[in-house]
Amino acid sequence: MSTSPVPPASGPSISKAVPSKSSTDRAVPRQGSRWQNYVTIILVVLLALAVLVTITRNWNAWEGGKAEQVTDDAYVRGDLTPLSTKVSGIVRSVDVADYQQVHQGDLLIELQDDDYQAQVDQAKAAVEAARAGIEENLRQRQLEDTRIAKAMAGIDQAQAQIAAAEAGKDAVQAELIQARSERKRQEGLYQTHSTTEQSLEAAVASEGNLSGQFASRDADLNQAQTMLHSSELAAEAERRSKAVLESEGMQLQADLHAKQASLTSVRVNLGYTKIYAPGDGTVGERQVRPGQLVSPGTQVISFVALTKWVQGNYRETQLTNVKVGDPAELRIDEYPGQLFRGKVVEIAPASGSQFALLPPDNATGNFTKVVQRIPVKIALDDSTFAAKLRPGLSVIATVRTRR
Repeated sequence: MSTSPVPPASGPSISKAVPSKSSTDRAVPRQGSRWQNYVTIILVVLLALAVLVTITRNWNAWEGGKAEQVTDDAYVRGDLTPLSTKVSGIVRSVDVADYQQVHQGDLLIELQDDDYQAQVDQAKAAVEAARAGIEENLRQRQLEDTRIAKAMAGIDQAQAQIAAAEAGKDAVQAELIQARSERKRQEGLYQTHSTTEQSLEAAVASEGNLSGQFASRDADLNQAQTMLHSSELAAEAERRSKAVLESEGMQLQADLHAKQASLTSVRVNLGYTKIYAPGDGTVGERQVRPGQLVSPGTQVISFVALTKWVQGNYRETQLTNVKVGDPAELRIDEYPGQLFRGKVVEIAPASGSQFALLPPDNATGNFTKVVQRIPVKIALDDSTFAAKLRPGLSVIATVRTRR
């Protein structure tokens, strides 16, 4: 029995049919995976756009609406006063050590004051001389008052003499008129031989006598009038002299005031030779030593007052609801793990850039927006502890807003 070989065509046909079927089955999963990749990419892009829109459009509102506003851009601040000299001189003594605690009025630095003391003594002498000049002027005015009074008395006396002379003149004039009438009558009678020559001579003699008296009274009147005029001129001269003295007195008063002002000035300069602590606090490092020559404006030592506070520089987007009086929590790097409480006492009226030495001018050139920071002053509730702090310490400040 013979066997016929298997047709070779059947084997290849079967082997070709199987691969074709498997390739068709694998094509469908690849197309679905590709679409899944596109969908994932699209979802990621959409999510990124949503986050970007949220950040750019609502970030400020979200950040400003938080109940707690935190910043690590905060530091302890205090009043640092550089004490300088107002006058030049040689340092006589430095009465404090570096970083020493002092009280208000304590002597810190003293300059040699011999020159300034001599200027004070000289100014005092000038003031005394000016006062002596005023006193002399006053005595001269009093003397002029006496002279004016004397001249006024002379005027009164001359007026009295004028009155007496006028009265005497009037009396003699009346008698003279009567004597002249009597003479004329006697002359008429003598021509008619009705009187004697002796009676005529007596009438003529009486008239001559009264004429002499009238001339004497007239001379007395003229003399009294001359005396009155002289007294009036003397009184006017004394008044003018007094006016001159009064003007000099005003000038002397002004000179006294100028010398007193000069005395005050040199006394002030004398006081500047001693530098005192302006309050309770701590001094810094000494910058001068005894024997050193200093000029006006030389910084001799720094003074740090006891009052300390925290300045937090918050971003402008954080201050939406921050107000004066809001409570604050402070964490100071020098005291790790400790929490200190305070409250907002002041908020700066402008951003820190506006107080810079060279404020930015955004109206020129290209512009890049930069978030500004606003200083916020926070006072510690424990003032005793605050006095122990040192300016410049780093702080993390948290303000709890009252919305």
